[in-house]
Formats: sequence, structure tokens, C-alpha cells
Amino acid sequence: MSSMDAHQAPLHIAVFPWLAFGHMMPLLELSKSLAKRGHQISFLSTPRNISRLIPKLPPNLSSLIHFIPLPLPKVHGLPENAEATSDVPPEKVKYLKIALDGLQQPFAKFLSESSKKPDWIILDFATHWAPSLASQFSIPCIYFVVTSSSSLAFLGPPHELSQSGSSRKKPEDFTVLPDWIPFPSNLAYSLHGARRIFHGLFDTSSGVSDISRFGSTLHACKLVAPRTCMELEPQYLPLLQDLYKKPVIPVGLLPPSPKTKTSTSATDEDNMILKWLDKQRPRSVVYIAFGSEVTLSIELLHELALGLEMSELHFLWALRKPVEFVGEVLPEGFEERTRERGVVTMGWVSQLDVLGHLAVGGFLTHCGWSSVIEGLHFGHPLVMLPLSVDQDINTRMVEGRGVGVEVKRKDEDGSFDREAVASALRFVMVEDEGKELRLKAKELSEDFGGKERQEQYVDDFVKHLIDHRDDVIYN
Repeated sequence: MSSMDAHQAPLHIAVFPWLAFGHMMPLLELSKSLAKRGHQISFLSTPRNISRLIPKLPPNLSSLIHFIPLPLPKVHGLPENAEATSDVPPEKVKYLKIALDGLQQPFAKFLSESSKKPDWIILDFATHWAPSLASQFSIPCIYFVVTSSSSLAFLGPPHELSQSGSSRKKPEDFTVLPDWIPFPSNLAYSLHGARRIFHGLFDTSSGVSDISRFGSTLHACKLVAPRTCMELEPQYLPLLQDLYKKPVIPVGLLPPSPKTKTSTSATDEDNMILKWLDKQRPRSVVYIAFGSEVTLSIELLHELALGLEMSELHFLWALRKPVEFVGEVLPEGFEERTRERGVVTMGWVSQLDVLGHLAVGGFLTHCGWSSVIEGLHFGHPLVMLPLSVDQDINTRMVEGRGVGVEVKRKDEDGSFDREAVASALRFVMVEDEGKELRLKAKELSEDFGGKERQEQYVDDFVKHLIDHRDDVIYN
């Protein structure tokens, strides 16, 4: 890790993520990396989110990372104390966006009252109004990309990134490789995935569609900082720079450090899980988790459970109950029948500790970008069940690298059956035909170059920020 030259004053960087833990956590990791290099961070979020993030901050960085609370305004339809996407069902996320848009005045107040103005502001996709407020104080903005570069490239150049400008007028347009990707590629959505992404991008129920939020933010930011690396997406990073006509500087994978078994913050549930894993054979357990927001319907959850049972594999399942579902979640008798080889936990799981355990040999995931990074970081082949947003494209990218397979789906509605689950799991975990895939996953993990290589990405990013800190007109 490079240290700053004596003549270089530390940067002051403000960080303002979207209200989802899949966005807040990577930006907290980046904040910690920047603070370790001596830079001052102002991390803006809501009071309740900050209270959930503070325990994840090492004490040695607390003098460099300052949390700035911005209380959300009351919005009709947004439940009391709902401050993150994990606090609401999917149909109520629009109210969070409306509340976020109500933070313009508090954000401007933070900028005007900062004793030392930020040198840079790192933004997420949702705050499309923030760059114009920052420009009033001559503060340049950075667009931090929490998704893969593959998924960004698939969305296209700036003229495609608006409600009216996009040439894609129907879901089927997302099921083919776009013209602006000039090399052979398997990137495309399934029809059921295309219907979901089309609705998500173009829905205006929050007042501004996601594609317009993203396009406006991207246009106004001076540089783009994707959470990726050349080793993982060698073709798509240069393509993004061509598409955007502005610097695209990857910050690396930002791999968080797993806790140790003796960590004071480990829960009884964590310890129980790790003790159970200690008793399993090396690489014999498949870990199943779908992130902090995604839940399956009860019907598909049952098919997944019965597929797990049919696979006869040992498993650890971090299960989230479907929102507002009352009653037993798992098929009758499932836990009794699988008690000898599986654990289902509905509490919070330290995913990094689990993925880093020698007993784990594969990962059944929804293919959220953080989960892809964490699974591949530990050399695990992936069984993929994409459920929303960019996850179809992440799945295609992983398949293209030969390190994962998707559970076979019915294209009209994206449903699947227990046989498809069992088949994909056994292929990835134990069958001879999946051996090459298991080897490739291990090799790709080694290609990431370990911690030192990932730290170099952050060093290069910081150097760019220092070199251009005074370029207010920098284009």
C-alpha cells in the first residue's frame, strides 16, 4: 500500500450511497481503504443505516471516517423506520427513492457548512440531483459502479441511458447482444429476466426512472469507478471508456476481510455454524444464499428445498423468509429428513466466514455482484439462480468465464423445478463433467492476484484523484 508524499495534503472525500446494503457495504469498504491511506471520509446516509454500519467500522479508522446523518423526510406509503431496501417489500422501494429525493436540501446544507469542502464526492446511481448541487461549490463527482462492468456495457452509451433516448422499447430488445459490444459475447437477458429489467429501468413511479437517474448521474460525473478488475472483466473495462468518453478507473474487487472465529462480534449463530462446518469434509458443503433483499415465492422456495434434498449434498442455507409470509416456510418434514447433512438458518450469516471455510466447495447464489465477487474470491464454482436487475448479465459473464452454471429455467416465467436444482448442484459439486469448472474457479481466484494486486487498484484510483483534485473544469 503506497503512502502519501509529505507534500500531499490528505483528500476529503464525501461518499453518498443508495439506500441498499448491497450498495452501502461496498462503499464502506472503499471508504475504509481510502481512510487507511490517510484520507478523510464523510459517509452520508440515514440515521438508522448509520447505526447498522458503525459496528462494521474498525476503531482505528473512526477518526478518519465521519458518518453524516441525513434523516429521510416522511413519505406517504413508506413504513416508519424504513431506511433501506431490506426494510421494505420490493413494491415499496419507490417510496424510498421519493424520500431520497427529499434529501436535496440537507445535502446542500452539508456541502455549504463543511469546514473543509470535499475534494471529491463519490455518488451512486439514485442521486441524479447531487452533481448539480456539488457543482455550485465547484466539487467534482465520481460515479461508483456497484454492478459489473459487463452489465454497464450491456446498457450502452450515454444516449441510451434515458427514458426517451433508449432504442430499447420492449423487453425483447434486451434478449440480444447490443450493437455497441463489438466483440463476440454471450451477454443477453433471458426473456423473463428482460421483462424484470425493463420494468425496473423504465418504471417512473418514484417520479424519475432508474435509467434516467443512472444516465443523468453518469453524464454529470467526471469519472467512473467500477468495483471490478481487469483480471475479471478484461474486455468490458476498455469498452466502457470508449462508450463514456471519460476516465473509467476500476477500484478493484474491494474484498472485505472475514472475521476470525474468536471475533468479539461473532454471534452464537455464527459460532454454531462454524462449528458445524468444522465437522464436514473439505469442499463437501454447498452454501446457499440470495443476499439481503431477494426472496423467492413460497412455491419456488419449496422446489429449491426439495432439489437440495434430491441432490444428497451437504448444505448450509442462509434462508430469508418471503416478505409478509405467515406460516411454515419449508416443505413439511424437510428439516427432519435432511438433519444429518444440512443446516438451515434464518438469522444473519457472516457470508465471508462461511465462504472462506475449507468445508465449503460451491455457492448457490442469486448472482448479485457482491456475492459473485465473494464466491470467486474464495475460488468457489457458482450455481446461479438470477432473480432481478443485473443478475442475468452477471450469470452470463460467469458462464462465459467457465466458472458457473445456471439452474435451468422456464423462459416464459423464470420458474424452475427440483430436478433442475439437483442437477445443477451435482454437476458443480461432485460430477466428473464439472471438474474443469471447479478447476477454473480456483484458477480465476488465483488470477485476482491476492490482496496486494487489489490494493494496487485503490492506489491507482487515489493517485488519479490527487492528480486531478484541482481540475474543476476537468472533463
